[in-house]
Amino acid sequence: MAQSYDFALEKIGMDIQSFSIWNEYTTFLKQVEAVGQYAENQRISAVRKVYQKAVMTPMISVETLWKDYIAFENGINPIIAEKMSMERSRDYMNARRVAKEYEAITRGLNRNYPSIPPTGSNEESKQVSLWKKYIAWEKANPLRTEDPTVLARRIMFAYEQCLLCLGHHPDVWYEAALFLENTAKTFTEKGDNNSAKVFFEEAALMYERATSGVLNKNLLLYFSYADFEEGRMKYEKVHSTYQKILDIEDVDPTLAFVQYMKFARRAEGIKSARSIFKKAREDPRSKYHIYVAAALMEYYCSKDQNIAFRIFELGLKKFPDDPEFTMCYLDYLSHLNEDNNTRVLFERVLTSGNLPAEKSVDIWNKFLEFESNIGDLSSIIKIEKRRSSVLNQLKEFEGKETAQIVDRYKFLDLFPCSTYELKAIGYTDVLSVSSNPNKIILPLMNSDHVDDHEENEDKICRPDFSQMVPFKPKMDAYPGEHFIPGKAHILLIGYYSNCVCAIEISHVGGVEFPMATHRHTVSNEPFSVYFRVPSHSLCISTFFFLIGAYLHNFNIHRWKLPNATSSHSSRIYYPSCDILSRTFRGSGSSYGSFPSLTTTRCSPTPNW
Repeated sequence: MAQSYDFALEKIGMDIQSFSIWNEYTTFLKQVEAVGQYAENQRISAVRKVYQKAVMTPMISVETLWKDYIAFENGINPIIAEKMSMERSRDYMNARRVAKEYEAITRGLNRNYPSIPPTGSNEESKQVSLWKKYIAWEKANPLRTEDPTVLARRIMFAYEQCLLCLGHHPDVWYEAALFLENTAKTFTEKGDNNSAKVFFEEAALMYERATSGVLNKNLLLYFSYADFEEGRMKYEKVHSTYQKILDIEDVDPTLAFVQYMKFARRAEGIKSARSIFKKAREDPRSKYHIYVAAALMEYYCSKDQNIAFRIFELGLKKFPDDPEFTMCYLDYLSHLNEDNNTRVLFERVLTSGNLPAEKSVDIWNKFLEFESNIGDLSSIIKIEKRRSSVLNQLKEFEGKETAQIVDRYKFLDLFPCSTYELKAIGYTDVLSVSSNPNKIILPLMNSDHVDDHEENEDKICRPDFSQMVPFKPKMDAYPGEHFIPGKAHILLIGYYSNCVCAIEISHVGGVEFPMATHRHTVSNEPFSVYFRVPSHSLCISTFFFLIGAYLHNFNIHRWKLPNATSSHSSRIYYPSCDILSRTFRGSGSSYGSFPSLTTTRCSPTPNW
């Protein structure tokens, strides 16, 4: 039973909630029957050892364990109890301090969070952040222990707890294995080879667990494991690791083959890498990348251009309709400054008929760029015409001759037009056809204030320009004469003391003037002004200019209140904001008639 408690404390004894198991263990040891003085001394030593380990461990209710420990020592020998309390009080105070920090740093951690693949949710991001914060706190050595083994055990306990909730996150597995590897290297530097060997084995075991569990298809962990074993000079283990990846049927092996060839070249030479390349060619799942990697490896490592050329030609035969492989081949020839071979390759690919028009866009662009760098003007124009005849088959290029000529003059991220002009001529539509449009970066704005100006413009309320018509004033226009039915109603709103006013404006002979004004005293209501004009006389800038002049110069007083049945009946509208301007279309009959009010002089002029 004692061994079971020891095993449990080894696994979870550092948890902040581990008080119960420590307390149960001490209680169990106290209740063990001891026959004879030797057995009694053994029992007392076992209880004392557990208590001393417990009071040095940061946890909730560590104070209770300290009190029980002191009581236990006093029950045996008060003199020894005083000595023990003086020796252990410093460790206990340190543990109590760290326990409070421990509780604060882990507050908010959901230890019951399900271990699922990353979803990117807010709750998941919060938990990841809290776990990493807790691990970083443990790495800061809050216990201030000088024993690196104790510190490493506490940090690994934090990682193990984190993996219970974030087992689908490869970064946690990698960081845990990397920490064990770095710890082993630290022991090696100190000359403690035995401890270093233990931590190296634990790091290898961590990688084994990572690649054998829920992340058994994660290539990052496999490659990290292979590099770890390569650093330990265990090449057989590296070969078995890469072979384990390649044996997985539903995983693309292309990247694994590329990394496998690089390892073989580093560890065993170029011949071993060529054997791996042969296996990669025979695998039907492999893509064109293995040919590019093998050719560049031959060029940079063995310095043999002929082998590199043969590998590229072999890849071109297998992937004649893949523009990305052709672009890699062209880049290689361009770096060699092989103008004739590069031009021949352009002609072979573009005239072979293997590439449809939509897949040949990048190659035509590359051809034009090539001729712009080394050819004369006639050759550039010739390539442009050939390129245009092919690309005009695509609807994105139809009618965009100007957009096509931009590629002749651009260089890197420099363009002959501004961003707005490029969008206007349709160059952004042309970019969308590229296999990787993100590689082409459009120029930024000329200054930062342009973006701010655009952002502010989006917040401005704009009129419906489709409803605006030329201003053609007419004497005594009758309703329904204009081709747009209804009237335009302008409503200006503002606070003015405790009065509510309605002003009606009519158009006569090209001059706008008020027909009637009503004022009604209402407590804490906004000052409202209502204007009505014929729709054909609505010109926004002119109208508001006249309204401003009227409000500034006209004295509002003693207007005769029209009857509700008159042709110029006024309406009232109570808004809820301080200043507002709105344009309405319609007959205006939905506002209701204005009630009969007593009119008096209203001054001064409202402040708009």
